[in-house]
Amino acid sequence: MFFRIHILFAFVISASLIQAQSLPPKFSVIAFYSAVNDQAHISFVHEANRWFSKVAAENNFLYDSTNEWENLNEEFLSDYRVVIFLDSRPEDSIQRAAFRKYLESGGAWMGFHFAGFALTPSDFNQDWDWYHQQFLGSGSYVGNTWQPTSANLRVENRAHPVTKKLPRVFRSSPNEWYKWENDLRDNPDIEILISIDSTSFPLGTGPKLHEIWHSGYYPVVWTNINYRMLYFNMGHNRIDYENGNNKELSFTFDNSIQNQLILEGLFWLGEDDK
Repeated sequence: MFFRIHILFAFVISASLIQAQSLPPKFSVIAFYSAVNDQAHISFVHEANRWFSKVAAENNFLYDSTNEWENLNEEFLSDYRVVIFLDSRPEDSIQRAAFRKYLESGGAWMGFHFAGFALTPSDFNQDWDWYHQQFLGSGSYVGNTWQPTSANLRVENRAHPVTKKLPRVFRSSPNEWYKWENDLRDNPDIEILISIDSTSFPLGTGPKLHEIWHSGYYPVVWTNINYRMLYFNMGHNRIDYENGNNKELSFTFDNSIQNQLILEGLFWLGEDDK
């Protein structure tokens, strides 16, 4: 009897798995990346592609990635519900126009860390006002902590679908934290979901004194209410630059609560009609 029940149970499980695999994906995601600038960002990109592929298989959505930014065009994007920028932004004006049209037509976007970076003069000048001033709202990059360290993150809005399952305060993975030109609290279109909690200070180890933060307000995750979008100021793994071996010392996705945040954000963008 036990053997027969065991066989029946295995059959039911197998049938369920086959049925799940035969279901159409809930939504489709395309991630763009460059992975050519800064080993910490390159490490994050490779880690992110592994993690998103894994959770896509587990949660029945389609995940593709590409470093061919010329695919950022209207025809290509029409096949995807969510666009992710893992480590950069488009530089070509035609690609930028296609991305803006995609967002203004109801497409969804998730961006990580360096996708929000802009500094003039640099290799990534602030030469795209719609993206940095209006869409992200942050304006130019102003500074960062160093070395990459964990922070206590505070949920600002526990009623939001992305954050409602999270604890009020949680510990992040190590990261290089950015500060911005604009105070996002003054922008009525920006809804800050998570910020650095004051219990994190001092944040950073230096060696330069300005790389250690002792006070201030620093948003980490936010959305613009006029678009389907989320920005995460996470995505810089710690690398052993000091010893010159580029060894990976930390990973962004080695954090179950932070992973839940990112996955809930993706579900919100991919499945919710807002």
